[in-house]
Amino acid sequence: MTLLELYGPSAEQMRSWKVRVQLEGSKSISNRALIALALCPGEGISNAAQLLDNLSPSEDTQTMLRLLQSDEDVLDAGAAGTTFRFLTAFMARSNRAVTLTGSARMLQRPIRILVEALQELGADIAYLGEAGYPPLRIQGRELAGGRIKIPADVSSQYISALLLIGPMLRDGLELELVGKIGSRPYITMTLRMMEQFGAKVRWEGMIVRVQPKPYRSVPFRVEGDWSAASYYYSMMALAPEGAELAIDGLFADSYKGDAVLTRLYEPLGVRTQFTDRGVVLQRHKNRVTSLPFDFSDCPDLAQTVVVTCAALGISGQFVGLESLRIKETDRTAALQTELAPFGVEFVEKGGGLWQLHGHLTAPPTGIPTIKTYDDHRMAMAFAPLAMHFPVLRIQDPEVVRKSYPGFWNDLRKIGFSATEIPA
Repeated sequence: MTLLELYGPSAEQMRSWKVRVQLEGSKSISNRALIALALCPGEGISNAAQLLDNLSPSEDTQTMLRLLQSDEDVLDAGAAGTTFRFLTAFMARSNRAVTLTGSARMLQRPIRILVEALQELGADIAYLGEAGYPPLRIQGRELAGGRIKIPADVSSQYISALLLIGPMLRDGLELELVGKIGSRPYITMTLRMMEQFGAKVRWEGMIVRVQPKPYRSVPFRVEGDWSAASYYYSMMALAPEGAELAIDGLFADSYKGDAVLTRLYEPLGVRTQFTDRGVVLQRHKNRVTSLPFDFSDCPDLAQTVVVTCAALGISGQFVGLESLRIKETDRTAALQTELAPFGVEFVEKGGGLWQLHGHLTAPPTGIPTIKTYDDHRMAMAFAPLAMHFPVLRIQDPEVVRKSYPGFWNDLRKIGFSATEIPA
Protein backbone atom coordinates (compact mmCIF):
# COMPACT_ATOMS: atom_id res chain seq x y z
CA MET A 1 0.00 0.00 0.00
CA THR A 2 1.19 3.50 -0.79
CA LEU A 3 0.21 6.89 0.56
CA LEU A 4 -0.02 10.15 -1.33
CA GLU A 5 0.72 13.29 0.65
CA LEU A 6 -1.27 16.12 -0.89
CA TYR A 7 -0.85 19.85 -0.31
CA GLY A 8 -3.23 22.33 -1.90
CA PRO A 9 -2.30 25.78 -3.21
CA SER A 10 -2.28 28.57 -0.65
CA ALA A 11 -5.27 30.90 -0.23
CA GLU A 12 -3.20 33.70 -1.75
CA GLN A 13 -2.34 31.56 -4.77
CA MET A 14 -5.98 30.59 -5.22
CA ARG A 15 -7.23 34.16 -5.13
CA SER A 16 -5.17 34.80 -8.25
CA TRP A 17 -5.86 31.35 -9.73
CA LYS A 18 -6.12 31.48 -13.53
CA VAL A 19 -5.40 27.84 -14.31
CA ARG A 20 -6.40 25.44 -17.09
CA VAL A 21 -6.97 21.66 -17.24
CA GLN A 22 -7.26 19.52 -20.38
CA LEU A 23 -9.65 16.67 -19.54
CA GLU A 24 -9.05 13.14 -20.72
CA GLY A 25 -11.77 11.51 -22.82
CA SER A 26 -14.86 10.17 -21.10
CA LYS A 27 -14.64 6.54 -20.02
CA SER A 28 -18.39 6.05 -20.43
CA ILE A 29 -18.46 7.44 -23.96
CA SER A 30 -15.27 5.62 -24.96
CA ASN A 31 -16.60 2.23 -23.83
CA ARG A 32 -19.83 2.62 -25.77
CA ALA A 33 -17.98 3.73 -28.88
CA LEU A 34 -15.69 0.70 -28.69
CA ILE A 35 -18.62 -1.72 -28.46
CA ALA A 36 -20.35 -0.07 -31.44
CA LEU A 37 -17.14 -0.28 -33.50
CA ALA A 38 -16.56 -3.91 -32.49
CA LEU A 39 -20.08 -4.75 -33.69
CA CYS A 40 -19.56 -3.08 -37.07
CA PRO A 41 -19.33 -5.52 -39.99
CA GLY A 42 -15.73 -5.90 -41.11
CA GLU A 43 -12.76 -4.66 -39.10
CA GLY A 44 -14.32 -1.88 -36.99
CA ILE A 45 -12.44 -2.46 -33.73
CA SER A 46 -9.07 -2.76 -35.49
CA ASN A 47 -9.55 0.80 -36.75
CA ALA A 48 -10.39 2.22 -33.31
CA ALA A 49 -7.18 4.25 -33.08
CA GLN A 50 -7.91 5.92 -36.42
CA LEU A 51 -11.65 6.45 -35.91
CA LEU A 52 -11.82 7.50 -32.24
CA ASP A 53 -10.26 10.81 -31.26
CA ASN A 54 -9.49 11.48 -27.57
CA LEU A 55 -10.19 7.89 -26.47
CA SER A 56 -10.02 7.59 -22.68
CA PRO A 57 -6.65 6.35 -21.35
CA SER A 58 -8.44 4.97 -18.28
CA GLU A 59 -7.75 1.44 -17.11
CA ASP A 60 -11.41 0.50 -17.73
CA THR A 61 -11.36 1.64 -21.35
CA GLN A 62 -7.96 0.13 -22.09
CA THR A 63 -9.24 -3.15 -20.59
CA MET A 64 -12.30 -2.95 -22.85
CA LEU A 65 -10.15 -2.38 -25.94
CA ARG A 66 -7.74 -5.18 -25.04
CA LEU A 67 -10.50 -7.73 -24.40
CA LEU A 68 -12.40 -6.82 -27.58
CA GLN A 69 -9.21 -7.49 -29.54
CA SER A 70 -8.31 -10.65 -27.60
CA ASP A 71 -8.77 -14.17 -28.96
CA GLU A 72 -8.19 -15.80 -25.56
CA ASP A 73 -10.75 -18.15 -24.01
CA VAL A 74 -10.67 -16.47 -20.59
CA LEU A 75 -11.36 -12.73 -20.47
CA ASP A 76 -10.56 -10.96 -17.19
CA ALA A 77 -12.29 -7.57 -16.85
CA GLY A 78 -10.62 -6.85 -13.52
CA ALA A 79 -12.57 -4.24 -11.56
CA ALA A 80 -14.20 -2.68 -14.65
CA GLY A 81 -17.94 -2.99 -14.09
CA THR A 82 -19.05 -1.33 -17.32
CA THR A 83 -16.59 -3.45 -19.27
CA PHE A 84 -17.84 -6.67 -17.67
CA ARG A 85 -21.51 -5.89 -18.29
CA PHE A 86 -21.07 -4.69 -21.86
CA LEU A 87 -18.90 -7.71 -22.70
CA THR A 88 -21.49 -10.09 -21.22
CA ALA A 89 -23.99 -8.95 -23.84
CA PHE A 90 -21.39 -8.58 -26.61
CA MET A 91 -20.05 -12.11 -26.17
CA ALA A 92 -23.54 -13.61 -25.88
CA ARG A 93 -24.19 -12.82 -29.56
CA SER A 94 -20.66 -13.51 -30.78
CA ASN A 95 -19.42 -16.70 -32.45
CA ARG A 96 -17.11 -17.55 -29.54
CA ALA A 97 -17.13 -19.50 -26.30
CA VAL A 98 -15.46 -17.58 -23.46
CA THR A 99 -15.18 -17.43 -19.69
CA LEU A 100 -15.72 -13.89 -18.42
CA THR A 101 -14.31 -13.12 -14.97
CA GLY A 102 -12.98 -10.23 -12.91
CA SER A 103 -11.49 -9.05 -9.62
CA ALA A 104 -12.57 -10.32 -6.21
CA ARG A 105 -14.93 -7.35 -5.87
CA MET A 106 -16.34 -8.00 -9.37
CA LEU A 107 -17.26 -11.54 -8.30
CA GLN A 108 -19.42 -9.94 -5.56
CA ARG A 109 -21.29 -7.62 -7.93
CA PRO A 110 -24.66 -8.96 -9.13
CA ILE A 111 -25.20 -9.79 -12.80
CA ARG A 112 -28.39 -11.90 -12.67
CA ILE A 113 -30.74 -9.30 -14.16
CA LEU A 114 -28.62 -8.91 -17.28
CA VAL A 115 -27.95 -12.65 -17.64
CA GLU A 116 -31.65 -13.52 -17.37
CA ALA A 117 -32.57 -10.86 -19.94
CA LEU A 118 -29.99 -12.25 -22.36
CA GLN A 119 -31.15 -15.82 -21.72
CA GLU A 120 -34.67 -14.71 -22.57
CA LEU A 121 -33.27 -13.54 -25.90
CA GLY A 122 -31.77 -17.02 -26.42
CA ALA A 123 -28.27 -16.57 -24.95
CA ASP A 124 -26.32 -19.54 -23.60
CA ILE A 125 -24.79 -18.31 -20.32
CA ALA A 126 -23.92 -20.34 -17.21
CA TYR A 127 -22.64 -19.32 -13.78
CA LEU A 128 -19.32 -20.88 -12.79
CA GLY A 129 -19.66 -19.92 -9.12
CA GLU A 130 -22.52 -18.56 -7.06
CA ALA A 131 -25.73 -18.15 -9.09
CA GLY A 132 -26.34 -14.53 -10.01
CA TYR A 133 -22.66 -13.51 -9.87
CA PRO A 134 -19.56 -13.76 -12.05
CA PRO A 135 -17.63 -15.60 -13.36
CA LEU A 136 -19.69 -16.55 -16.42
CA ARG A 137 -19.29 -19.17 -19.14
CA ILE A 138 -20.73 -17.76 -22.36
CA GLN A 139 -21.32 -19.75 -25.53
CA GLY A 140 -21.90 -17.09 -28.16
CA ARG A 141 -24.59 -17.59 -30.77
CA GLU A 142 -26.94 -15.70 -33.05
CA LEU A 143 -29.77 -14.15 -31.03
CA ALA A 144 -33.23 -13.64 -32.44
CA GLY A 145 -34.10 -10.60 -30.36
CA GLY A 146 -37.69 -9.52 -29.76
CA ARG A 147 -39.47 -8.04 -26.75
CA ILE A 148 -38.30 -8.43 -23.16
CA LYS A 149 -38.77 -6.65 -19.84
CA ILE A 150 -36.04 -5.46 -17.48
CA PRO A 151 -36.10 -3.66 -14.12
CA ALA A 152 -35.07 -0.06 -14.70
CA ASP A 153 -34.15 0.87 -11.13
CA VAL A 154 -31.01 -1.23 -10.51
CA SER A 155 -28.29 -0.37 -13.05
CA SER A 156 -28.54 1.49 -16.34
CA GLN A 157 -25.49 -0.50 -17.47
CA TYR A 158 -27.67 -3.61 -17.83
CA ILE A 159 -30.01 -1.65 -20.08
CA SER A 160 -27.21 -0.10 -22.11
CA ALA A 161 -25.53 -3.49 -22.57
CA LEU A 162 -28.73 -4.87 -24.10
CA LEU A 163 -29.39 -1.81 -26.24
CA LEU A 164 -25.88 -1.81 -27.69
CA ILE A 165 -26.30 -5.29 -29.18
CA GLY A 166 -29.88 -4.53 -30.30
CA PRO A 167 -29.04 -3.58 -33.91
CA MET A 168 -27.26 -6.93 -34.35
CA LEU A 169 -30.21 -9.08 -33.22
CA ARG A 170 -32.13 -10.77 -36.04
CA ASP A 171 -35.46 -9.17 -35.12
CA GLY A 172 -34.08 -6.13 -33.33
CA LEU A 173 -34.97 -5.39 -29.74
CA GLU A 174 -38.01 -4.04 -27.92
CA LEU A 175 -37.07 -3.33 -24.34
CA GLU A 176 -39.75 -2.60 -21.74
CA LEU A 177 -38.40 -0.74 -18.72
CA VAL A 178 -40.16 -1.68 -15.48
CA GLY A 179 -40.27 0.60 -12.44
CA LYS A 180 -38.48 3.86 -11.72
CA ILE A 181 -35.82 4.58 -14.30
CA GLY A 182 -32.41 5.16 -12.70
CA SER A 183 -29.58 7.01 -14.45
CA ARG A 184 -31.87 8.00 -17.34
CA PRO A 185 -29.20 10.25 -18.96
CA TYR A 186 -26.88 7.25 -19.34
CA ILE A 187 -29.54 5.42 -21.33
CA THR A 188 -30.10 8.54 -23.44
CA MET A 189 -26.35 8.78 -24.01
CA THR A 190 -26.25 5.16 -25.17
CA LEU A 191 -29.06 5.74 -27.65
CA ARG A 192 -27.55 8.97 -29.01
CA MET A 193 -24.22 7.26 -29.55
CA MET A 194 -25.86 4.27 -31.23
CA GLU A 195 -27.45 6.70 -33.66
CA GLN A 196 -24.04 8.26 -34.36
CA PHE A 197 -22.89 4.83 -35.53
CA GLY A 198 -25.95 4.30 -37.73
CA ALA A 199 -28.49 2.54 -35.47
CA LYS A 200 -32.22 3.28 -35.63
CA VAL A 201 -33.76 3.67 -32.16
CA ARG A 202 -36.92 5.09 -30.62
CA TRP A 203 -37.78 5.64 -26.94
CA GLU A 204 -41.45 6.15 -26.13
CA GLY A 205 -42.61 6.07 -22.53
CA MET A 206 -41.26 2.87 -20.99
CA ILE A 207 -40.50 1.14 -24.31
CA VAL A 208 -37.21 1.40 -26.22
CA ARG A 209 -37.19 -0.03 -29.75
CA VAL A 210 -34.04 -0.85 -31.72
CA GLN A 211 -34.30 -1.81 -35.37
CA PRO A 212 -32.17 -4.66 -36.80
CA LYS A 213 -29.83 -2.36 -38.74
CA PRO A 214 -26.05 -2.91 -38.54
CA TYR A 215 -23.71 -0.23 -37.22
CA ARG A 216 -21.30 1.54 -39.54
CA SER A 217 -17.72 2.64 -38.83
CA VAL A 218 -17.49 6.42 -38.60
CA PRO A 219 -14.98 8.90 -37.12
CA PHE A 220 -15.98 10.05 -33.63
CA ARG A 221 -14.50 12.51 -31.11
CA VAL A 222 -14.83 11.49 -27.46
CA GLU A 223 -15.93 14.32 -25.18
CA GLY A 224 -14.05 15.14 -21.98
CA ASP A 225 -15.30 13.38 -18.85
CA TRP A 226 -17.88 15.42 -16.93
CA SER A 227 -17.58 13.00 -14.00
CA ALA A 228 -13.89 13.92 -13.81
CA ALA A 229 -14.79 17.61 -14.11
CA SER A 230 -16.74 17.29 -10.86
CA TYR A 231 -13.52 17.24 -8.82
CA TYR A 232 -12.53 20.63 -10.25
CA TYR A 233 -15.99 22.00 -9.51
CA SER A 234 -15.44 20.87 -5.92
CA MET A 235 -12.06 22.64 -5.81
CA MET A 236 -13.64 25.83 -7.10
CA ALA A 237 -16.38 25.63 -4.46
CA LEU A 238 -13.61 25.53 -1.80
CA ALA A 239 -11.53 28.27 -3.45
CA PRO A 240 -11.75 31.96 -2.44
CA GLU A 241 -13.58 34.53 -4.55
CA GLY A 242 -11.59 35.64 -7.56
CA ALA A 243 -10.37 32.16 -8.45
CA GLU A 244 -10.87 31.01 -12.03
CA LEU A 245 -10.32 27.60 -13.57
CA ALA A 246 -10.74 26.60 -17.24
CA ILE A 247 -11.55 23.00 -18.20
CA ASP A 248 -10.98 22.11 -21.84
CA GLY A 249 -12.76 19.29 -23.69
CA LEU A 250 -16.34 19.67 -22.43
CA PHE A 251 -19.29 20.26 -24.79
CA ALA A 252 -22.36 22.43 -24.14
CA ASP A 253 -24.42 19.85 -26.06
CA SER A 254 -23.14 16.97 -23.97
CA TYR A 255 -23.85 13.26 -24.25
CA LYS A 256 -23.40 12.93 -20.50
CA GLY A 257 -25.98 13.52 -17.82
CA ASP A 258 -23.20 14.57 -15.46
CA ALA A 259 -23.19 17.89 -17.31
CA VAL A 260 -25.83 18.77 -14.68
CA LEU A 261 -22.76 19.95 -12.75
CA THR A 262 -23.25 23.38 -14.27
CA ARG A 263 -26.56 23.73 -12.40
CA LEU A 264 -25.72 21.61 -9.37
CA TYR A 265 -22.68 23.67 -8.33
CA GLU A 266 -24.21 27.11 -8.97
CA PRO A 267 -25.82 27.17 -5.46
CA LEU A 268 -22.47 25.94 -4.08
CA GLY A 269 -20.75 29.08 -5.34
CA VAL A 270 -19.43 28.03 -8.76
CA ARG A 271 -20.49 29.77 -11.98
CA THR A 272 -19.97 28.09 -15.38
CA GLN A 273 -19.30 29.83 -18.67
CA PHE A 274 -19.01 27.81 -21.89
CA THR A 275 -16.30 28.68 -24.40
CA ASP A 276 -15.21 27.19 -27.71
CA ARG A 277 -12.65 25.11 -25.76
CA GLY A 278 -14.80 23.93 -22.85
CA VAL A 279 -15.85 25.77 -19.69
CA VAL A 280 -14.50 28.47 -17.40
CA LEU A 281 -15.40 28.18 -13.69
CA GLN A 282 -15.57 31.23 -11.42
CA ARG A 283 -16.27 31.52 -7.70
CA HIS A 284 -19.15 33.72 -6.67
CA LYS A 285 -20.16 34.67 -3.15
CA ASN A 286 -23.76 33.46 -2.95
CA ARG A 287 -24.06 29.99 -1.43
CA VAL A 288 -26.94 28.04 0.07
CA THR A 289 -26.90 26.60 3.59
CA SER A 290 -28.82 23.46 2.64
CA LEU A 291 -28.87 21.41 -0.58
CA PRO A 292 -31.60 18.91 -1.52
CA PHE A 293 -30.78 16.82 -4.59
CA ASP A 294 -31.88 13.64 -6.38
CA PHE A 295 -28.87 11.74 -7.77
CA SER A 296 -30.95 9.15 -9.64
CA ASP A 297 -29.75 10.51 -12.99
CA CYS A 298 -26.12 11.17 -11.97
CA PRO A 299 -24.99 8.81 -9.17
CA ASP A 300 -21.31 9.20 -10.07
CA LEU A 301 -21.45 12.79 -8.79
CA ALA A 302 -22.77 11.90 -5.35
CA GLN A 303 -19.46 11.34 -3.53
CA THR A 304 -18.00 14.60 -4.82
CA VAL A 305 -21.04 16.67 -3.86
CA VAL A 306 -21.31 15.08 -0.41
CA VAL A 307 -17.66 15.89 0.33
CA THR A 308 -18.01 19.44 -1.04
CA CYS A 309 -21.03 20.12 1.16
CA ALA A 310 -19.29 18.65 4.21
CA ALA A 311 -16.29 20.93 3.67
CA LEU A 312 -18.52 23.99 3.33
CA GLY A 313 -20.78 23.10 6.27
CA ILE A 314 -23.80 22.82 3.96
CA SER A 315 -26.41 20.31 5.11
CA GLY A 316 -27.71 17.88 2.51
CA GLN A 317 -30.87 15.91 1.83
CA PHE A 318 -30.08 13.40 -0.89
CA VAL A 319 -32.01 10.64 -2.66
CA GLY A 320 -31.27 8.44 -5.67
CA LEU A 321 -28.21 6.79 -4.09
CA GLU A 322 -29.42 3.17 -4.34
CA SER A 323 -26.95 2.13 -7.04
CA LEU A 324 -23.98 3.30 -4.96
CA ARG A 325 -24.13 0.11 -2.90
CA ILE A 326 -23.12 -2.09 -5.88
CA LYS A 327 -20.26 0.00 -7.25
CA GLU A 328 -16.51 -0.63 -6.75
CA THR A 329 -17.33 -0.51 -3.04
CA ASP A 330 -20.49 0.29 -1.07
CA ARG A 331 -20.01 4.00 -1.62
CA THR A 332 -22.59 5.18 0.90
CA ALA A 333 -20.94 3.10 3.64
CA ALA A 334 -17.49 4.34 2.58
CA LEU A 335 -18.65 7.96 2.78
CA GLN A 336 -20.10 7.39 6.24
CA THR A 337 -16.86 5.83 7.49
CA GLU A 338 -14.49 8.44 6.06
CA LEU A 339 -16.55 11.50 7.04
CA ALA A 340 -17.15 10.41 10.65
CA PRO A 341 -13.62 11.26 11.97
CA PHE A 342 -14.11 14.79 10.61
CA GLY A 343 -17.24 15.32 12.70
CA VAL A 344 -19.68 14.89 9.80
CA GLU A 345 -22.69 12.57 9.85
CA PHE A 346 -24.01 10.99 6.66
CA VAL A 347 -27.02 8.88 7.63
CA GLU A 348 -29.86 7.04 5.96
CA LYS A 349 -33.28 8.12 7.27
CA GLY A 350 -35.44 5.62 5.40
CA GLY A 351 -37.35 5.80 2.16
CA GLY A 352 -34.09 6.29 0.27
CA LEU A 353 -33.34 9.62 1.99
CA TRP A 354 -29.78 10.36 3.15
CA GLN A 355 -28.99 13.36 5.33
CA LEU A 356 -25.67 15.14 5.73
CA HIS A 357 -24.95 17.14 8.90
CA GLY A 358 -21.90 18.85 10.34
CA HIS A 359 -18.94 20.92 9.25
CA LEU A 360 -15.66 19.28 8.35
CA THR A 361 -13.02 19.72 11.07
CA ALA A 362 -9.55 18.18 11.36
CA PRO A 363 -9.26 14.98 13.44
CA PRO A 364 -7.83 15.69 16.92
CA THR A 365 -4.55 13.85 16.20
CA GLY A 366 -2.49 13.02 13.16
CA ILE A 367 -2.68 13.98 9.50
CA PRO A 368 -6.13 13.45 7.95
CA THR A 369 -5.95 10.21 5.95
CA ILE A 370 -8.54 8.90 3.50
CA LYS A 371 -9.06 5.21 2.75
CA THR A 372 -10.11 4.58 -0.85
CA TYR A 373 -11.59 1.04 -0.72
CA ASP A 374 -10.29 0.19 -4.24
CA ASP A 375 -12.60 2.95 -5.50
CA HIS A 376 -11.21 5.62 -7.82
CA ARG A 377 -13.98 8.08 -6.98
CA MET A 378 -13.24 7.96 -3.24
CA ALA A 379 -9.68 9.13 -3.92
CA MET A 380 -10.69 11.92 -6.27
CA ALA A 381 -13.79 13.09 -4.39
CA PHE A 382 -11.76 13.65 -1.20
CA ALA A 383 -8.68 15.12 -2.92
CA PRO A 384 -10.06 18.72 -2.92
CA LEU A 385 -9.88 18.64 0.90
CA ALA A 386 -6.15 19.31 0.51
CA MET A 387 -7.36 22.90 0.02
CA HIS A 388 -9.21 22.71 3.36
CA PHE A 389 -6.45 21.20 5.55
CA PRO A 390 -2.71 21.98 5.63
CA VAL A 391 -2.00 18.46 4.35
CA LEU A 392 -4.09 15.43 3.37
CA ARG A 393 -3.09 11.81 2.84
CA ILE A 394 -4.76 9.47 0.35
CA GLN A 395 -4.31 5.71 0.68
CA ASP A 396 -3.73 3.68 -2.51
CA PRO A 397 -3.70 6.74 -4.80
CA GLU A 398 -3.11 4.55 -7.86
CA VAL A 399 -6.83 3.59 -7.87
CA VAL A 400 -7.44 6.67 -10.05
CA ARG A 401 -6.08 4.65 -12.99
CA LYS A 402 -9.52 3.12 -13.33
CA SER A 403 -11.04 6.27 -14.82
CA TYR A 404 -8.55 9.18 -14.72
CA PRO A 405 -4.91 8.05 -14.67
CA GLY A 406 -3.56 11.58 -15.14
CA PHE A 407 -5.44 13.05 -12.16
CA TRP A 408 -2.52 13.59 -9.77
CA ASN A 409 -0.34 15.04 -12.52
CA ASP A 410 -3.12 17.42 -13.50
CA LEU A 411 -3.38 18.57 -9.87
CA ARG A 412 0.34 19.29 -9.84
CA LYS A 413 -0.08 21.44 -12.96
CA ILE A 414 -2.58 23.70 -11.19
CA GLY A 415 -0.57 24.23 -8.02
CA PHE A 416 -1.00 21.14 -5.82
CA SER A 417 1.94 19.23 -4.39
CA ALA A 418 1.49 15.44 -4.52
CA THR A 419 4.20 13.11 -3.25
CA GLU A 420 4.08 9.38 -2.62
CA ILE A 421 5.47 8.30 0.74
CA PRO A 422 5.96 4.87 2.38
CA ALA A 423 2.83 3.61 4.15
